Amino acid sequence: MSTTTTAPSSRTAETETRLFPVPGIVRDLGLLLARVLLGVILIAHGWEKLVTNGAGGTGEFFDSVGVPAAQAAAVFAGVVELAGGILLVLGLLTPIVAVLVAVVMFGAYLFVHQGAGIFATNGGWELVAVIALSVVVFGLVGAGRFSLDALIAGRRTSRTRTTTA
Repeated sequence: MSTTTTAPSSRTAETETRLFPVPGIVRDLGLLLARVLLGVILIAHGWEKLVTNGAGGTGEFFDSVGVPAAQAAAVFAGVVELAGGILLVLGLLTPIVAVLVAVVMFGAYLFVHQGAGIFATNGGWELVAVIALSVVVFGLVGAGRFSLDALIAGRRTSRTRTTTA
C-alpha cells in the first residue's frame, strides 16, 4: 500500500516562515529599490577605482596594502564593482554578481579594513560587510519580479510548458 503526500505550495511554505506576511508586490518593489541602491553604490566604487583614481592609482594603493598582483586585482575589483553594479540595477545574473562582489568585499576586508575596527569613518569594515551581506542575500533570494533574471526565468518556464504540453 502506498501513500502519497503532497508538498505544500511554495507560497504556503514561504508565508509560514514569516511572522507578518508581506504582499508580493511590496516585496518585489523593496527588492527593486534595494537592488538599485546597492547597484549605484557599487557603480560609484567601481568608477572611482577605474576612472577617478585610475586603475594605476588604485593598483598603487593595493600594492601599498599588500594585495597580491595589485594591478590585476585593482582592475578586477573595479570591473566587478562597476559591471556588477550595472548588472544588479538590471537584476541580471544576480547569483554570479553576488559571488564576485562578495569575493571582492572579502579581499577589501582582509587587506584594508580588518584591523581598523567596525566603523567606516575610521577605515573599518562595516561598509564592505554590508555590501557583501546585501549581495549574498540577493544571491540567495533572487533579484525579485522586476528584474531581467525573472523575465528570463519566466520565458524559460513558459517555453518549457509549451514544449511539454
